[in-house]
Amino acid sequence: MSEPRRGLLFGIAAYVMWGAFPIYWPLLEPAGAFEILAHRILWSCITMGIVIVVLGRQGQLRDIVRNRRVRTLLTVAALVISVNWAMYIWGVTNGRVVETSLGYFINPLVTVLMGVFILHERLRPLQWVAMGIASAAVAVLTLDYGRLPYVALILALSFGSYGLCKKTANVGATESLAFETAVIAPFAAVYVGYLVATGGSNFAAHGPGHALLFISTGIVTAIPLIGFGAAATRVSMVTLGLLQYLAPILQFGLGVLYFHEDMPAGRWAGFVLVWIALVIFTIEAVNHRRLQLRLTVEATAAT
Repeated sequence: MSEPRRGLLFGIAAYVMWGAFPIYWPLLEPAGAFEILAHRILWSCITMGIVIVVLGRQGQLRDIVRNRRVRTLLTVAALVISVNWAMYIWGVTNGRVVETSLGYFINPLVTVLMGVFILHERLRPLQWVAMGIASAAVAVLTLDYGRLPYVALILALSFGSYGLCKKTANVGATESLAFETAVIAPFAAVYVGYLVATGGSNFAAHGPGHALLFISTGIVTAIPLIGFGAAATRVSMVTLGLLQYLAPILQFGLGVLYFHEDMPAGRWAGFVLVWIALVIFTIEAVNHRRLQLRLTVEATAAT
């Protein structure tokens, strides 16, 4: 099997696993979102530590610890991904699966806006059109919900901020996640200890199978990340960009078809506007990349 094909399969597997998360997290109930989050952080820290040793990346992890700039960026990344994980777990355990999918649909557009306001990048005309349609979608959804779709917006903003921190830090995905979980693991451990001391812990309180589900949160976090890393080195950025829509599509489908969440006409209208914006954004990005590649080839040939 060719490397690009292997990369495509790794990428599909990663995004399908992320898309199936709305089925997984409710299995940990009656634990609340913050208890689930604390265990996810702790078991992810342990799992990533094992992965680092197995892959022999202790040196890369030490480099992160020694570099003050990278260490600061990844500490911020740890904080914002904690917000993202907490909001996502809360959403899928409180009947907001469709709204969580909206967060990851609009995430690419939010990331572009961050590029404009933080990195001072310029938007191309069709990108502005996509942004305008996406803004109209948020307005329509606000009217439908009777409030801002805050779950979706917090997810998109936190994950966009996380991506910005990771891009700026420019270190490997595995060792960076190991560092991030290590930074916030002490706080998670204190919270779990508090729950145990006060009798509020659900770990091992509902049988060994339920306890194993808690322990598996680290594996569930690590495996898609490893699959994504394997895909990122084997497929083009365009392919990777298109694959990212798999997860919210699956989440949306689960919310509507499996969890039977309400989808009145106004909500459908808002989602359709989001999808139109994403189609415009994606087609424009693909065409722009092709143009840049052609110009590069022509310039190389001319020299």
